[in-house]
Amino acid sequence: MNTTSENPCNMDLLSRGGGYRRAFTMAEILLSLTIIGVVAAITLPALTGNINERTWNTQRKALYARFSQALTLMPSLSGYGTYQLADEATSTSAVDTAAETFVTEGLSKVIKINNICDHGHLEDCGIVTSYTNLAGNIKTWPTRLSEMNSLFTSTFNNGPNGSGGTEFTNPQKDINTFAAAFETQNGESIAVYYNPYCQSDMGETNAHYSQPKMCANFIYDLNGNKGPNTVGKDIGFITALYPSDPVVVAPVPLAQNVSGTKKQAEAGNECTNMDNESRLPNINELSAMFYNRELIGITSGTFWSSSVMSSGEAGTAWYQTFNTGNRIPYPRSNTLFVRCVKR
Repeated sequence: MNTTSENPCNMDLLSRGGGYRRAFTMAEILLSLTIIGVVAAITLPALTGNINERTWNTQRKALYARFSQALTLMPSLSGYGTYQLADEATSTSAVDTAAETFVTEGLSKVIKINNICDHGHLEDCGIVTSYTNLAGNIKTWPTRLSEMNSLFTSTFNNGPNGSGGTEFTNPQKDINTFAAAFETQNGESIAVYYNPYCQSDMGETNAHYSQPKMCANFIYDLNGNKGPNTVGKDIGFITALYPSDPVVVAPVPLAQNVSGTKKQAEAGNECTNMDNESRLPNINELSAMFYNRELIGITSGTFWSSSVMSSGEAGTAWYQTFNTGNRIPYPRSNTLFVRCVKR
């Protein structure tokens, strides 16, 4: 008799080479789940961070494109609203409608806006009370121009705009307008810091202060009051310089300077060596970084721009001071600090 044909158990044993079916033990299952959990815990934050970074980059570029196009449609960026300092001698009260009027009468005509808030109600437009700057420090969100950068009301008003400029005289002295804010249809929250007396590019060849060149500075939060509320992630800035034919820039600085000081001719390569997706900012981008120095965490130092007045190692290029606001031409063969921006 062929026992294998009559005994299914024997057939099962033979089909498996005479072995026995073996199941996983509970200990093995728990060990496997533990390993999977550890791997997930290690990789998931990095994966989520990469996804968020790509999302923020895409949204940031789209926002910049919309602003660049819209601001060039405005006939002028200066002159909106009223900014009047109090005068006890004439019993004149202070009046400040500049930033809010710039939004209501200017920006709202060229950009779709859902909600507008004055300086006392910035939070109603999704503006948070505090944020983390690029240096990792917790800072209070500015509600007026002097809180964004105190040098709009001090240093540059105390003398001439460099050796070849003229004094930044009244009514342009002591500019300290309140911020306004608005929300876009895409959910971004944006605070506006406005200079109604901004000056044009005069083709300066001598040192001059950069503060009068700023018309409007926009500090944005890509997802409103949701986290992480950190510069370089969901928070950044867009700056419009010059009232007519405005230049709109939105540099995204790297978190650290290039090590040491460098010649201007070497600075661009140093940026690439530091991060192959970075470059040296031009003078307008560097001025925008100075305006937003509290967001970046740089309050002093002199930094090279990529803007060259005359080529060759013996030529000159522009640099920006972060402790006064001056833009100064300087021999390219000399050394200064370098802060790079993402492409």
